[in-house]
Amino acid sequence: MSSPAAAPPPAPPPPGPGSGSASCRFAHYFVLCGIDADSGLEPDELAVLYQWLEADRLGKSSDTANRTTGENFDQSPLRRTFKSKVLAHYPQNIEWNPFDQDAVNMLCMPKGLSFRTQTDNRDPQFHSFIITREDGSRTYGFVLTFFEEVTSKQICTAMQTLYQMHNAEQCNSVCASSSCSMDSLASSLDEGDATSLAKMQRYNSYDINRDTLYVSKCVCLITPLPFMQACKKFLIQLYKAVTCQQPPPLPLESYIHNILYEVPLPPPGRSLKFYGVYEPIICQRPGPNELPLFDYALRETFELLGLENLVQVFTCVLLEMQILLYSQDYQRLMTVAEGITTLLFPFQWQHVYVPILPASLLHFLDAPVPYLMGLQSKEGTDRSKLELPQEANLCFVDIDNHFIELPEELPQFPNKMNFIQEISEVLLQYEIPLEGNFPCSESATKLKNLVLNDLANDKKNGNIPSNTINMYELLKGNETIARLQALAKRTGVAMDKMSITAPLVEKERDVKLQCEDGELRDYKLNVQLREVFANRFTQMFADYEAFVIQAAQDRESWLTNREQMQNFDKASFLSDQPEPYLPFLSHFIETQMFATFIDNKIMSQWEEKDPFLRVFDSRIEKIRMYNVRAPALRTSTYQKCSTLKEAAQAIEHRLSKIDHTAIHPHLLDMKIGQGKYEQGFFPKLQSDVLAAGPTNNNRWVSRSATAQRRKDRIRQHSEHIGLDNDLREKYMQEARTLGKNLRQPKLSDLSPAVIAQTNWKFVEGLLKECRMKTKRMLVEKMGHEAVELGHGEANITGLEENTLIASLCDLLERIWSHGLQVKQGKSALWSHLIQYQEREEKQEQLAESPVASGPERRKSDTGLMLPILRVSVISDMRHIQNMSEIKTDVGRARAWIRLSLEKKLLSQHLKQLLSNQALAKKLYKRYAFLRCEEEREQFLYHLLSLNAVNYFCFTSVFTTIMIPYRTVIIPIKKLSNAITTSNPWICVSGELGDTGIMQIPKNLLEMTFECQNLGKLTTVQLGHDNSGLLAKWLVDCVMVRNEITGHTYKFPCGRWLGKGVDDGSLERILIGELIATSSDDDLGKQCRTPPQQKSPTSVRRLSITSLTGKNTKPNAGQIQEGIGEAVNNIVKHFHKPEKERGSFTVLLCGENGLVVALEQVFHHGFKSARIFHKNVFIWDFIEKAVAYFETTDQIGDSEEDVLLQKSSCKTFCHYVNAINTAPRNIGKDGKFQILVCLGTRDHLLPQWIPLLAECPAITRMYEENALLRDHMAVNSLIRVLQTLQDFNVILEGSLIKGVDV
Repeated sequence: MSSPAAAPPPAPPPPGPGSGSASCRFAHYFVLCGIDADSGLEPDELAVLYQWLEADRLGKSSDTANRTTGENFDQSPLRRTFKSKVLAHYPQNIEWNPFDQDAVNMLCMPKGLSFRTQTDNRDPQFHSFIITREDGSRTYGFVLTFFEEVTSKQICTAMQTLYQMHNAEQCNSVCASSSCSMDSLASSLDEGDATSLAKMQRYNSYDINRDTLYVSKCVCLITPLPFMQACKKFLIQLYKAVTCQQPPPLPLESYIHNILYEVPLPPPGRSLKFYGVYEPIICQRPGPNELPLFDYALRETFELLGLENLVQVFTCVLLEMQILLYSQDYQRLMTVAEGITTLLFPFQWQHVYVPILPASLLHFLDAPVPYLMGLQSKEGTDRSKLELPQEANLCFVDIDNHFIELPEELPQFPNKMNFIQEISEVLLQYEIPLEGNFPCSESATKLKNLVLNDLANDKKNGNIPSNTINMYELLKGNETIARLQALAKRTGVAMDKMSITAPLVEKERDVKLQCEDGELRDYKLNVQLREVFANRFTQMFADYEAFVIQAAQDRESWLTNREQMQNFDKASFLSDQPEPYLPFLSHFIETQMFATFIDNKIMSQWEEKDPFLRVFDSRIEKIRMYNVRAPALRTSTYQKCSTLKEAAQAIEHRLSKIDHTAIHPHLLDMKIGQGKYEQGFFPKLQSDVLAAGPTNNNRWVSRSATAQRRKDRIRQHSEHIGLDNDLREKYMQEARTLGKNLRQPKLSDLSPAVIAQTNWKFVEGLLKECRMKTKRMLVEKMGHEAVELGHGEANITGLEENTLIASLCDLLERIWSHGLQVKQGKSALWSHLIQYQEREEKQEQLAESPVASGPERRKSDTGLMLPILRVSVISDMRHIQNMSEIKTDVGRARAWIRLSLEKKLLSQHLKQLLSNQALAKKLYKRYAFLRCEEEREQFLYHLLSLNAVNYFCFTSVFTTIMIPYRTVIIPIKKLSNAITTSNPWICVSGELGDTGIMQIPKNLLEMTFECQNLGKLTTVQLGHDNSGLLAKWLVDCVMVRNEITGHTYKFPCGRWLGKGVDDGSLERILIGELIATSSDDDLGKQCRTPPQQKSPTSVRRLSITSLTGKNTKPNAGQIQEGIGEAVNNIVKHFHKPEKERGSFTVLLCGENGLVVALEQVFHHGFKSARIFHKNVFIWDFIEKAVAYFETTDQIGDSEEDVLLQKSSCKTFCHYVNAINTAPRNIGKDGKFQILVCLGTRDHLLPQWIPLLAECPAITRMYEENALLRDHMAVNSLIRVLQTLQDFNVILEGSLIKGVDV
C-alpha cells in the first residue's frame, strides 16, 4: 500500500485506467470480517505493538503492555481489542486490483473485534475507507459493522475466565493500596469508566449464565469508484435481510453475485439503477466536463466543522501543513477528509493521506512530512492528553467538539470574507446552519432505528427513503403488516404505497424523480458548493498558462532535467496579483500540489491531459470567452460563481431519467440445503457460486466485451512501450516525486524492520528536501538574471524570500520533531534549545567563564576598535527571549532561525546544539533524523551554503523591537588630534527611521545607544559646535554595529570638521556600507572588499581638490561613463518593485552615485589650485553664477526662451540661497551635494546645467578643454539627466534637513 514514488493520486481515477480498465464492474470484492471461531480469542498484536511503542515513546518500561501475550489487565475484557480476521472475500483475486488481506482487515475493523453484552448499545455502524496503491491510484471500501451473538461455548468460557482474572487483578491492586472497598475499586478502573459504581459493575461483570455475549462482524464492498451512498444502501439492505424475521426473497448469494459481476459502473455522465435485497438503488456519475465524482455529503462536512472553521482547515490543506482529524467516529473522519480534499479541485493532495489511522499505525504521526490523517479518539480522552510529536505546523481538527487549532502565522485565503459570504448564501438556501450542527454525542452516523416498526426519516444518514416506500417490497417479512395488507386488499383500500415518513415531509414530489428528496438535495448542494470552490481557483489562476515555462523541446529532456528547471515564473506571476492575495499565493505556489499541477500542464504537450487539468482548462476557456478583455481576468473584484443553477440541473436531469438498469438478482445454481437462513446471523456463503462471474449471458457484458478487449490491448501495448524505457520510468517517477517521498504507510506488514525502513525513507526525504530548499534559496538570492543586469544581488522579491525562509523554518521544525520522545511546548526545536540552555547555564555557573567564538578584535589603522561581539547559541536565544513581541514557542523558534540566518551562524549554531550528544540521546529515538550522523552532517553542510548570501530576514521582519547599537568614531591621528575640545554630536539613520541628534560624551569616541530597529543603516550625520582650542577634527570614518545581528556598517569620511580648514564644514553627511564579517581582518582591508549590498558601494571620496596629486584624475571619457552608470543605476532602482529597491541615498551620494559623478564633471578642467594657493571649490563657482544671474537680464532668441530662462534662473538662485541660509554648518562640498539632491528630486538638473555652461564665470574658472565648455558634452549630459524626469524621487530626511525650498 505504500507509495514511495508515485504519480499524483487520481482522486477519483479517470474513467477507465484509474479503475483498472480491464474492469467496468461496480464492485471488485465483497468481504466478511469477524471472529475466527477456530483460533478463538487472540489479543490484537498490532494494537499491543502500538501500546508497546507508546510506552516506549513515553519512556515507560515496556512491561506496561505485556508484549508476548498482549494482555492488558488494566482494561476490562469487554473493552480490549482482539484480533479480527477476513473470514471470506469474493472473488479470490483480481489481477488489476490484488486483494490485500492485512490492509482490508485493518481498515474494516481498525480497532479489532469488539464484544458487547445485551446491556450495551449494539447499533450497526457504517464507515468507509480508502486504500492508496503504490502508483497513487485509489480503491474505496464501504463497511457495515454489526453485532452477532457468540454461539461458540469456547469463546464465552474464555471471556468468563478473562473476567475472573481481571477482577482478581483489580482486587489485588486495590487491596494493596487501600482497604478493599467497592469505592476504591471503582476509582482504580480506567478513567472512562470510573464514573459510578453501577458503571463499574456493568463493565466488570460477564456471567456466562446470565449474559448474552455479542461480537462485532462486518460486511464490506470494495469498489474502484467512491459510490458511497449506493454501497451504504446495499449493505444496509443486506443487514436488514439478516435481522428480519422472514428470510429474504432470494438467498443472499444472489444479491452479492449480482453486485460483484452483473452491475456495471455507470458510464461518465450517466445514471444507473441496480437492485438491493428490498428496493432499487440509484447512482450517477458526472460527465467528462463536470467536476469529478464525489458521493459523500458535503452537508455533513459543513455541519461537522462549521463554515469559518472549514475555510481555515481548507487553507491549511492548500498550504500542505500537517492536518490531524480527531473523532470517535470513523465515518466522520472519512467525510471530513474526503470533503476537504474534493474541494481542492483542480489540485490534488500529494502527501500522506490516511483518513482512518489504525491504532497500530500511530507511530506514523511522527512522519516529518505533510500529512492528512484521521485519528479515532477514545471516549473520555480530550485533546490535552494527546501527545503529538510535532505541533509547530499542525492543524488539529477535533470534529466531535467542533474545535480547531491552527498553525501560527497562517495566511488568509484570498478574499476570505467574500468567499465565506458566497458559500453561506448556498448553505442558507439549503437551510444549513453556518456555525455547523453539533450532532448528538452518539455517533451521528450510527444507523439507529433499523428495527422496522419504528422506521423514521433519519435525515443524518439518508438511509431510509424520506417520502414513499413500496411497503409490500419492504415489509414482506412482517406478519402483522402482511395481515393488514391482506385485509386492506379485501376491503378494496389501495395500500400499496404507504407513506411512513417524519410528520413534516413535503408533499410527494414529482414521481418521475428516481431518488429521495433528501438525497437529491445533498447531490445538488454538493455540486453547488464544489462549483463555488472551483470557481475561486478558476478566477485566481485564470491566466496561469502565461507563466508556465515550457523550456524543453521534448519530453525526455524535460524529464531528465526536471529537478534543475523552473517550471513556473513565480516572480512575474506574483507581481501580477493583487497585494492582499500575496501572503497566501506566495506560499501556495511553493507547494507540491501546485508543482504537480504545473508539471501535468507541461506533460500534456506529450501525453493525454490529466482529467482534472482538462476540466479546469476548459473552464478557463469559458471565462475567456465571456471576458473578452483579458485584463479583466486579473482584477481583485470578487466574481461570484455563475454556474450554480446549471450544475444542479445536470444532476437533477440525470436522476430523473435512468440511463442504464442492471440485470436483476436471480437464483444461482446452488447446492440445496446450504446457506440456510437463521435470523440475526449472517449465513455462511457458498463460495463456489461467488468465486467467478457469469458466462456472457447478458446484453451489457457481451456488448462491451469486445470494446473492453480492444481497450485492454491498447493499454497493454502502451504499457509495453512504456516499460521498454526503464530510464524514462525512473525519471518519470523522480520527476513526479520532487519533495514528496512517502505518500502512504504500508498497512500490511508492521514488523519493527518495516517501521525502521519507513523511518529511513523519511530521513532520506528530509535530507533531499533540505538540499532542494537551500539550493533554491541560494539560486533565488544570487539569481543569474540579476548578475546579467549588473547587480551583485539577486532579483528576489521580499515576499518570495519570506516564503522560502518560512518554509525553511517549517522544515527545521519537522526535522526536529522526527523521532522525538520528550518535548515541552509546541515547538520541537525551541524545546531542544531550552533544554540545551538549561544545561549550558548550569555548567556556566560552575565554570564562570562564558565561551565566546566568532570574530576577534576589529582593529583600524589607528588602533581604535569595536569590542568583540560574543557569539553563541545562548546569547542569540537570550536576545529572542527578551523580545516581548513574540508570545509563543513556535514564534521564538522562527525568530531564532531568522536571526541565526541573518548572522550567517545557522549551521554553526545547530552544530553546537547537536554537539551535546547526551541531550540528543535523551530527547530522540535511535531512528530520528538528528541521530543519523552522516545525514545530519550533510544537512548542516547544506545549511552552511546559505552563508554565501546576505539575508536581512530578522531585521526586516521585527521592525518594532528595541535594538542596542554601538558606534565608534575613528579620527586620523597622524594629521590631527584624536579628541576634539568641541561638543560632537551624531545622528544615525536607517531605512526604518533615525535616532535624532545624540550628543557624544566629552572626550569619548565610543558610545552605545538603544532605539527602535532602524533597519539597514543608510547615513550618519556627524558634527560639532567648533568650541574650544582644538576644534578642528579630521575623521577617518564612523563605525556603527547592531549588537543583536552583529551587522557592522562603515561610514567613510576622510574630511575635516572645523572652521577655516578644508571646506569649512562643521557637519558632514556620511553614507554607509555594510562590512562583510570576517575575523581578524584589518578594517582597511575590509572596506576594499566590495560590499554585498543591493546598491553600489558607498565610500565617500575625498573631494578631488583636497587630494594630494598622487591620484590620477579621470579623463573626459571616464567621467561621461560614470554619469551614465550613475543614472542607469537610478533608472534600474525605479524599475524594481517598491519593496525590493534598497537604498536610494547610496545611488545619489554613494561612491558611484550621481553626486560624485556630477562633481567630477564640474571638476574637469577646473582652475582651482592656482588662485593664491587657496583652495577654490565648485560651490564658489555656483555662487558666482548666482551673483551673475541676479544682476543681469538674460538675452534669448525669442521671448519664450527668455521667459523659460528667467524662471530657471529664478529657481536656481532660490535653491542656492535656501541652502546657504539653512541653519546648518555644512561645508561647500556638502552644499553642492544638497543642490544635486534637490535638483534630482524636483527634476531641475537638465534646466540648470545649460545655464551654468552659458554663465560668463565659466571662462574665468574653467580651462578651454573642460567638459562644461564643450557644447556636445553638455547636450549629452542634459539628455542623460532627462531620463530621470519620470521618477518620483523621495529623499531621505537627513540629506536636506533644514533646507526650506
